[in-house]
Amino acid sequence: MLTVRQLLARKGTTVHHIAPDATVLDALRQMAQHDVGALVVLERGELAGLVSERDYARKVILRGKHSDETRVAEIMDDKPVCVGSLHSIEDCMQLITDRRVRHLPVVENGQIAGLISIGDVVKAIIADRETTIEELHQYIRGER
Repeated sequence: MLTVRQLLARKGTTVHHIAPDATVLDALRQMAQHDVGALVVLERGELAGLVSERDYARKVILRGKHSDETRVAEIMDDKPVCVGSLHSIEDCMQLITDRRVRHLPVVENGQIAGLISIGDVVKAIIADRETTIEELHQYIRGER
């Protein structure tokens, strides 16, 4: 069973972050710069929340606010669904599906250890299934 730790070993542990008092425009610029859909919000090194493009669309644009005047703290999810490095990828997919989220901060010993997205989870599940299929083909052919 593939774990979050194994996924992060493949993907990397870089986590892009922003402060809660930054403007939403700053967050959007940073997301565009790093080609990501969400940023971890850190306050004094601690997880304060998660802000995503979805938050921007629903809480700024649709409410007629201005991204250069609105603070990240006003739109972020201040209680994001988090996982640990020992969670299985299947558990992550279940959380993503049940809680209707697209990003899961990975927290270990109270510290951010990574951030995984629905895309990361889907890719990992597909790769894991492909490996299993190849192993079964080898077994059937008598190569194992």
